[in-house]
Amino acid sequence: MKSQFLLNSEITYLNHGSFGACPKPIFENYQHWQLELEKEPVQFITKKSNDYLKQSKTALAKYIGCDAEDFFFTPNPTIAINTIMRSLHLQAGDEILSTNHEYGAMDKTWNFYCKKTGAKYIRQNISLPIVSKEQILKEFWSGYTSKTKVIFINQLSSCTALIFPVKEICDKAKELGLITIVDGAHVPGHIDLNIEELNPDFYTGTLHKWMLTPKGCSFLYVKKEFQNTIDPLVVSWGYESEIPNGNQFLEYHEYQGTRDISAFLTAPTAIQFLNDNNWKEKSAQCRKLILDNYESFCDLLNTKPICPVTEEFLGQMCSIPIQTESLVELKELLYNKYKIEIPVMKIEDKIFLRISINVYNSQEDLDKLRMAIIDIKATTDLLK
Repeated sequence: MKSQFLLNSEITYLNHGSFGACPKPIFENYQHWQLELEKEPVQFITKKSNDYLKQSKTALAKYIGCDAEDFFFTPNPTIAINTIMRSLHLQAGDEILSTNHEYGAMDKTWNFYCKKTGAKYIRQNISLPIVSKEQILKEFWSGYTSKTKVIFINQLSSCTALIFPVKEICDKAKELGLITIVDGAHVPGHIDLNIEELNPDFYTGTLHKWMLTPKGCSFLYVKKEFQNTIDPLVVSWGYESEIPNGNQFLEYHEYQGTRDISAFLTAPTAIQFLNDNNWKEKSAQCRKLILDNYESFCDLLNTKPICPVTEEFLGQMCSIPIQTESLVELKELLYNKYKIEIPVMKIEDKIFLRISINVYNSQEDLDKLRMAIIDIKATTDLLK
């Protein structure tokens, strides 16, 4: 499968989780749409784009388990969350219950909103190591108060690479009458997703990570009962349309004037690529590499796994605790000297080396990382 990707063959790429990697057939489809746009921009933007989007959304809706009219494409989940945030109308003192494992840009988004409104963003501590799903649920809900109005939680954490019990959280939130917002940036194409079964009020995910599309391809799902309450982040031609199509929700959010929607239109080709290449089996092989190697990397670095080493908590990523005071220098050394692309990430006082595995990776790649760590420990003081 490695020959199917455009990645630099001189680099050991263990960082699929950050921005994904696009296979050649999907990238060629992306260029097809860009060329069609440039050959006749007026016809593409004013006449054809709506039909093209419908075709792409119909394919994606089946893949992620929801209605095609209940979501729209966005460049990334940050834009999706900003769209929701600005329409919540929370009052001073209202609380958004979250965790201390969320993506940094999301924390910044909610902090911005809370400064403007007087609401409070509660980063409930989920302690490490994780012992069980029940531990996560108990610690999370201990942050609930009578002022809690919104639940915001990632389904798969970027920094700690942990899978969270989002279904159970959504179910209980419904019982409590809370709004549920799920950040599923790492989910589509990575672990099973059926949005209607999960039953959140809002869900955002990316296609450009584990679904392998070009960069800048994500979506925001909004449950029907909330669709008319969500204002467009950018007001454009779809607002109070002169030619309404009967779906104000999509008019407000999809008609954004001049923009390149080519990445959005690659969803059917991406799904076909996954199906043609038996992705469930290949994904299982990637998960096995994670499970087989996680504990030995922890042993090498004199640390312990942050969760039970099972598929309940881990997908195609794992975060290895490390002891270093020079995380930027360590990351740069791994890339510049050893030609390994891998993130070194910090959450509060904890630092992790996060491994992401996809089909272009092999045990040989992990062995290269292992030998690099052994050499770094022997020749530098970057790792304790």
